[in-house]
Amino acid sequence: MEAIQSPQIEIIQEAASLKIIRVKGESGMHMPDHHSTREAVVIGQKGSATLFMEGKEYKINEGSSTIIPAGVNHSLTTHQGFLALVIMDIKSTIIFENN
Repeated sequence: MEAIQSPQIEIIQEAASLKIIRVKGESGMHMPDHHSTREAVVIGQKGSATLFMEGKEYKINEGSSTIIPAGVNHSLTTHQGFLALVIMDIKSTIIFENN
């Protein structure tokens, strides 16, 4: 059985109150259930992905944006060479549910 790979997550910029995280993944990668301790804004840059949150699916495409509320579990599956920026409070932490 082939292991499912997760998208790459990298902090690319930090300031006094905000940080920007780059999320990059090839088609079929999956980021398991997690949440952020503060709200986050996801902005699609390239490709596409599906965000699963509160029983609904949200498509993230180039130029689209989505706000993820603090403490809400969600997961992400990437398609078509996905690239997005996530903007969040500098003190925000991402917590994966199975850790």
